[in-house]
Amino acid sequence: MSEILLVLTGTDHLTLTDGTEHPTGFWAEEFTAPYQAFTEAGHRVAVATPGGVVPTVDPVSLAPEVNGGPAGAAATAAAVEAAAELRNPLTLADVDPGRYAAVFYVGGHGPLQDLAQDTDSARLLRAVHAAGAPLGVVCHGVAALLATEDEDGLSPFTGYRLTGFSAAEERQTGLADRLPWLLEERLVSLGGIYSAGEPWTPHVVVDRTLHTGQNPASSATLAAALLKTLG
Repeated sequence: MSEILLVLTGTDHLTLTDGTEHPTGFWAEEFTAPYQAFTEAGHRVAVATPGGVVPTVDPVSLAPEVNGGPAGAAATAAAVEAAAELRNPLTLADVDPGRYAAVFYVGGHGPLQDLAQDTDSARLLRAVHAAGAPLGVVCHGVAALLATEDEDGLSPFTGYRLTGFSAAEERQTGLADRLPWLLEERLVSLGGIYSAGEPWTPHVVVDRTLHTGQNPASSATLAAALLKTLG
């Protein structure tokens, strides 16, 4: 079968407007759900991060409260630990986009810190778009699209229907007033045709080769949509 690239944040914190460093990283379910879907479908998986940094899992994403209880939390932690690709990531700058049948961006608050302005990630996204390869992006991972904006305020994804972590959900995290910007507002400014479902419920939007998911609960549905496009 083919190989799918999962791109993750390389940071372990998000700098808030008051200068505080909020601990974060990638959101566990947003990695484990697609990883499981892709590998069970017979695809190989590679992981890449800025600088080839071993990615940090957001500790909150391993808590029982967001995993349906202690058993779910233990299963999620075990799935993260079992994914050997996380411990030996590729360097994003060295990635050959043509090697992969599809690319999937994992969320967590980390992408707001690095991928939203990462030039190597922007190069990859433009190449994937130009090649017509399927692209999946979930939750705060959708912030990576912002790095593709040019000097005229346009992006290859301008005019696409999409979703991402909503302003309503961000307010419920308690971070909205402490962030330098809200993802929903920036996606609209980029020219995206944004939509959202009810907070914390699955919502996936597919427009041409772009597949986006609103939140962690959308991860498995989004991975299934990407696999359907791959055929």
